[in-house]
Amino acid sequence: MTELSLRELNRTLLVRQMLAQRVAMTPLELVRHLVAVQGQEPNWPYVGLWSRLQSFEHDQLARLLRERKLVRSTMIRRTVHLADADDFRWLRPTVRQIVHSALQAPYYRDEIDGVDLDELTVAGRELLSGQIMSRTELGNLLAERFPDRLPRRLAESAELLVPMVHSPVTGAWGKWRNRSVTVALAEEWMGVPMETEPQAETLVLRYLAAFGPATVADMQAWAGITRLAEVVDEMRGSLRVFTDDQHRVLFDLPEAPLADPNLAVPVRFLPAFDNALLGHKDRRRIISDEDRQRIAREASVGVAMYLVDGFVHGRWTLDDSTIRVTPWHPFTAADEAEVRAEAERMLPFVVPGQDGKIVIEG
Repeated sequence: MTELSLRELNRTLLVRQMLAQRVAMTPLELVRHLVAVQGQEPNWPYVGLWSRLQSFEHDQLARLLRERKLVRSTMIRRTVHLADADDFRWLRPTVRQIVHSALQAPYYRDEIDGVDLDELTVAGRELLSGQIMSRTELGNLLAERFPDRLPRRLAESAELLVPMVHSPVTGAWGKWRNRSVTVALAEEWMGVPMETEPQAETLVLRYLAAFGPATVADMQAWAGITRLAEVVDEMRGSLRVFTDDQHRVLFDLPEAPLADPNLAVPVRFLPAFDNALLGHKDRRRIISDEDRQRIAREASVGVAMYLVDGFVHGRWTLDDSTIRVTPWHPFTAADEAEVRAEAERMLPFVVPGQDGKIVIEG
C-alpha cells in the first residue's frame, strides 16, 4: 500500500475542502459537498463559506434557509450543523445513536430521570405539530405535562428525540451571542418524511469525498458514531487503500485525486468549529498536537483559527469591529503581510457597514 505523507494529506484535505483556492460553486453546492457545515454559533457558517467561495454574500445563505433548501439542526457529533434538506433526511437517522446518547449526560439526565421518553417524544410531536415556536414556548407547554421539570431541558430533550429544524431567523446573520432558538418539526418544515433507516454506506462515501483519505477512526470522529469498521469492511473492495506516516490504514474513493504535496496554498481564516479542523481523529494533517493542546480547555466554546502554508498558525477573534490575530508561531515578513491582507479582505464581511481594524499581536 502507498504511504501518504502528512503534507500530501494536508494538501489533499485543503483541495477537497475548497480551501486551496476559492471556488465558483454556489453556496448550496458547497454545503452539499461538505455534507454538513458546523453552525453551533449562527454566524460562523457564513465565515466558512466566505473563505471557500469566489463570491458570497450573507443573504445567499440566509435565503437558502428561508427557502428551506438548507436546514439547521442537530446532527453529526450531536451538534448544530447546516445541511442540504435532502441530506438531512438520511443524515439525522444515520447519526441517531450519538444524538440520542446526549440524554445520558448529566446535563439532561438529572432533569429527565424518570420521564418516559416515549411519552416525551409523543408530546413533543403533538405540541409542535403545525407550529413554529421558541424553545421557551415548547418547554413551558411540555412542563404542563411533565411538572416539576426544568422547561428548557424538556424542550432540548424533545429536540434530541424528535427531528426538529431551527427557523431561518435563528440561522440568519446577526448578533453573535444569546440568540433565541425557534423550532419546527423537520418533516413538516421540509414537506417530506425523514428516512427511517440509517445509511452508513452513504455517510462513508460522502465523508471521503470531502475529507479523505481517512481512517475508520477519522470517519467515526467526524460523525460521532461507532461501528463503521463493519461498514467499511463490506465496502473495502470498492475503495482505494493507503497508509499514513503512522502505518494506519486510510480509505478513499477510487477516483478521488490526491494533491501535490508542494502545492502552494493561500492564507485562510476559518471559523470556530470548522469541520476542516474537526473532521478527523488524527488532526495533524491540519493542526499539530501541540497547538491542539493550546486550546483544549476552550474546545466546547470554539476557537477560530487561521492557516499559513496549509496548517494552523494561530487564532483570531472578532472584538467588536476589530479582527485580532494571535500567532502561535513566528511569522516571516511575507506570511505576516499575507495574513494581514486576508484579514483586511474579511473585515467588511464580518463587520459590514462599520469601520474596523486589524491587530496582529506579538
